[in-house]
This record gives sequence, structure tokens and C-alpha cells, in this order.
Amino acid sequence: MDFELRKCEKSDAETFFKYSSNPKILENMRDAFPSTLENCKKTVENFSSNDETQQCCRAIVVNGEAAGCIALFVKNDVYCKSAEIAYWLGEPFWGRGIMNEAIKQLCRIAFEQYDIVRIFAEPYAHNIGSRKALEKAGFVLEGIMRKNVYKNGRFFDSCMYALVK
Repeated sequence: MDFELRKCEKSDAETFFKYSSNPKILENMRDAFPSTLENCKKTVENFSSNDETQQCCRAIVVNGEAAGCIALFVKNDVYCKSAEIAYWLGEPFWGRGIMNEAIKQLCRIAFEQYDIVRIFAEPYAHNIGSRKALEKAGFVLEGIMRKNVYKNGRFFDSCMYALVK
């Protein structure tokens, strides 16, 4: 399926909120993920106005609609040569190979634009779709962190995946 990555625009907020409000998506997101339309608008405004010196956020656009989001956050201090990648995609677009290609594209951009040697992701262990997307994009499972996540009153394992330059 054809898609494009582009800078987030303020107008993406409503579509992002529509797709990201799906419980199947929310169960795999961190608690800080915007839970109201107003918070989503603020987050998208921050993404669209940042200077990209430490982060790069892109809308995943399918058929002219912002169907998801992918972002990269450069770390600091002793981790300054590493960056974390995070992403989500609206459920109607799952299973089409979009996310693994979006991950590949953003990683290419990141290795060119930032002075980093490692990109990592920490999907929850039960999120098989996310793990497969990372593996198809060339990421390697480095380990499973047991009871690393506490969400909605329950503990979950998370995985450490990385792509090293």
C-alpha cells in the first residue's frame, strides 16, 4: 500500500485522535499518550513546531489521510548516540506492510540527520504486530525486560529491539 511520511500538521490532530482512541492501540501506548482531543491538538502542535534538533516526528499519510504517526527521539547524556523510535497506526491500515516500511524510512532519515549509531524501540512483549514490524525493518531483539511496564493495574514484559549502524 502506498503511503508517505510528512511533517505533522495541526490539522492532523482530529484524525490522529480518531484512530488513536481505539482501545487496541491505547493498550500498547504509554500512559502519557494524549487521551483527549485537546491534549492531542497540543501534542501535534508541539510536533509540528519543533526544530527537529532532538526529535523527528512524521505523520503516516495513506490516501491523503494522516493514518498514524512515527517519531524518533534522540537521547542525551551518555546515551547521546542513541535514539528511541515510537509509532502507531490506525487499525484499518494494519497488516499491509505500512509500518515496517515507515520504520525503515524514518531510520534512514535519522541516521543521515542525526549523529547517532543506534535506534531502539521498546514494544510490549504481547504486541506481536509491532515486534514483527521492527524485525522486518531490520531490528534485532536484544532482550525481554520482565515486568518492566505497569499499566492499568497490571505488569507487562517489554522487549528491547535495536538497529545499529
